[in-house]
Amino acid sequence: MTSDDLAADDTSAAAGPGRDLLQEIERYYDAVPRAAARVEDFGPLSLFVREGAGWPYYARPALGHRGPAATAGDVRRVLARQRELGLPEAFEWVAEHDPLLRAAVEEAGLVVHEHPLLVLDARQDVAQAPGAVPQGVSVRVLAADDPALAHAVAVPHLAFEEPGTGVGGAGAAELAARAGVLGSDGTAERIAARIASGHTVLAAAFEGGTPLCAGQHNPVGAVTEVAGVGTLPSARRRGLGQAVTAALVAHARAHGVRTVFLSAADEDVARIYRRAGFRPFATALIAEPAGTG
Repeated sequence: MTSDDLAADDTSAAAGPGRDLLQEIERYYDAVPRAAARVEDFGPLSLFVREGAGWPYYARPALGHRGPAATAGDVRRVLARQRELGLPEAFEWVAEHDPLLRAAVEEAGLVVHEHPLLVLDARQDVAQAPGAVPQGVSVRVLAADDPALAHAVAVPHLAFEEPGTGVGGAGAAELAARAGVLGSDGTAERIAARIASGHTVLAAAFEGGTPLCAGQHNPVGAVTEVAGVGTLPSARRRGLGQAVTAALVAHARAHGVRTVFLSAADEDVARIYRRAGFRPFATALIAEPAGTG
């Protein structure tokens, strides 16, 4: 999908304050998987099926659907197809854009998790206090052939395995081991291909040549989502996540991105992004079988 597609008019049910922003984000969420997935039509729902190796996608509301809202029966049909394909049974959507879907997925037996969506106002950068980047730490955007790529990709993996904002145990030894795995299983290579094609921008904070925090943004036209920002657990509480986020936003602004948004894991994480200048505007919902999340 092109930037013109993202700017196209959409007359779906979202209304009220922030309607245009909701429409813009909805078009973005529909566009992003299409670079690596085929789309199967289930009426009010679309199932994205990844082509080739990589993280599997999900089902979500069909863009621009104008018929009846999805029912539990529609959800069960998608779930059956996901099981048939060996895919995770997962749905993702924005609560304020499709408020009726939650009841349908819950009736179909899924559990819904809420995640705050936050946006940075147009042309605004991430707020950082003077000296916010610790001494000896540098932040840079990585090229596809950067020799530190596998290590940078590994950092968020370790971060999300030890959730929260407190200092954790995983450090340099665990990072080296995970980088070796991601370098050999094709994960780092797939990220490199996305960087080369312009679908992903990866930034990391380094100290002594070792990445301590990394994250990415994934632009489509004038919209991008900051995603996967994670700090090596042993290096937390040093302001590295905010420094990486600032670098990603600066890159996005320099390349013509107007709307920068993100999904926070929980309110504690959202509070950190609010201090950096992001404001809450909606709620991202993820539905999956009980015990999965």
